[in-house]
Amino acid sequence: MAKVVIEEGYAPSDVEPFMNERQREYFRRKLQGWKQDILREAQDTLVALQSENENHPDLTDRASSETDRAIELRARDRQRKLIAKIDSALARIEDGSYGYCEETGEPISLKRLEARPIATLSLEAQERHERRERVYRDD
Repeated sequence: MAKVVIEEGYAPSDVEPFMNERQREYFRRKLQGWKQDILREAQDTLVALQSENENHPDLTDRASSETDRAIELRARDRQRKLIAKIDSALARIEDGSYGYCEETGEPISLKRLEARPIATLSLEAQERHERRERVYRDD
């Protein structure tokens, strides 16, 4: 496969064919960069948690430290799930289904993909999904 050249400042637009090679490469790079940022943050967190082996004599300080650690670990768990979604989006780029709604098969708007590159539903399908979720939610 030939290397796709993307100029500095390139942004996908509606005037070019939807999910052409440049757009796919643009979103591939965007997703890979996002994933690398998350992995780097996770590594920084791991290093910080390992080095922060303080024994706080004050119970309040200890409780505060434990709360901070729990919050950080929850955030990392959410990011672990996000990495799975990024990997799924990268796989969809490879198989040619990226950018198309899983429910309707219609193209997902470029603005939506720019804002949420892991989107699998068009805005309309996502809104329907959320309305159904609200109706069937156990309160």
